[in-house]
Formats: sequence, C-alpha cells, structure tokens
Amino acid sequence: MSSSPQPLILVVEDEPELAHLIANYLEEAGMKAQICNRSAHALRFLKSNFANLLLLDINLPDQSGFSLIEELRKNDIQVPVIFVTGNSLEMSKIKGLELGGDDYVTKPFSYPELVARIRAVLRRAESGTDLTLTKNVKVIDEPFEFCGAEVIPLRLEIKLANGNVQKIGRKEIGIMAYLKQHQGVVITRKTLIHAVWGIHANVKSRSLDQYIVKVRDMLKASGHTQDSIRTVHGVGYIFDPEGKHREA
Repeated sequence: MSSSPQPLILVVEDEPELAHLIANYLEEAGMKAQICNRSAHALRFLKSNFANLLLLDINLPDQSGFSLIEELRKNDIQVPVIFVTGNSLEMSKIKGLELGGDDYVTKPFSYPELVARIRAVLRRAESGTDLTLTKNVKVIDEPFEFCGAEVIPLRLEIKLANGNVQKIGRKEIGIMAYLKQHQGVVITRKTLIHAVWGIHANVKSRSLDQYIVKVRDMLKASGHTQDSIRTVHGVGYIFDPEGKHREA
C-alpha cells in the first residue's frame, strides 16, 4: 500500500446525488472528497483549509463558478481548478480556461476519465509548485515554534504546549509565521495583510483583528499570555513574547 498522502478534492456541485457519486468514485480511486453545494461554502472552506484541487460546476445557486474562481484568485487562493459542467459552449470553455481553470470537463462524463484528468492536473500542480498556504507560508515548510506551541503547516495543525493538537486556518499560520520572523518590531496592519494575503487583497482591518483574536486564543490555550501580541493603537501590532518592548 502506498504511503503517499491522499489528495483532498473539493467538489463544488449543487446536485446532491451527482456530488455524492463523484465523491464516492474519488474515494474509491484513493482520494479524499469534500462536498460544497454552494460557492460561498467553498470559499469559506478554502479560506481556512488546504485542498489539492477544486472540481467546480459553473451553474451554482448563489453565484457562477466563474465568479467563484475570480474570488479565489482575489483572495490569493491558487488551488488548481477543473470545471465540471453541462455547459459545452466553446466560449464558456475559453472563459473558464482564461480565468485560470486547469481543465474543463462536460457532463455527462466518464468517471475513469475524470480521475485521469484530476491526476494529470495534480501532477502539473505538484511539479509547478503551488503548495502555497499564504503569501509567506507553503504547505511544505518545516514546523516552527510559536510561544511554546508547534505549528505544522503540512497538516494545518498546531500542537499546544500541553500536547493537545488543534486544526488551524491557513491565515492564522501565515500571521504567526510573520510575527515570529518580526519579533519585537511594530508591524502595521497593512504590512501584515500584504505579507499574508498578498498585495492586492481587499482585506479590512476588522477582518485582520478577528484573525489576531483567534491567534491570541490559541496562545491562551497553550498557557501563554495574550499580551505576547499587543495592539499598537492606530498602527498595528507587536509580537513581544518576552516583554522586552513594553514602551511600544
């Protein structure tokens, strides 16, 4: 039996029966499958979880697959995408590929062919690189220490000082990695957003503050003071776990 990790495929399809058929077939082929019936569900999942590939229908109830891929790219989520749709128009295929889709499969389709196409895209993605969790962290990065806890990018996990292991979102990992690299330095909100989300990200300060709250809660769970990450009012934050920069 291969010890290779099973790739996680996110199936974004609003027809429940078809979505489960696809998921079952993928699992029989040695992959993991996660179903989202709405584009909003998929976007929320991908903001805090890593997926190896996205199978994306174009016609979804809340917005089109085209709009979803644009939102993903805007949030700097570079997951490979295969459109799986009943729309066989040439212009639709062209649009999907121009938006960054890696392949385009029309319904009805052969399940063995779909699996073969998924594997081909995964091979290209692996050799081409996109193992990005955030702008500053890749899934292949080594685990790092953060206030007595161990952050493991590969598994999207944090092992707390008491030994407990928790799942953690990709943005929280990016924030912790950046704070650790810039310990004792005042970091503006804009700088932190650009470092983790990307320079073109449309992220509000309030959203960043919410992520900082999550990181502080993890510190508390690990028995560390939340004051390790202090707010510098009107500017941003300073990571000061040893309390050397109280004047900041």
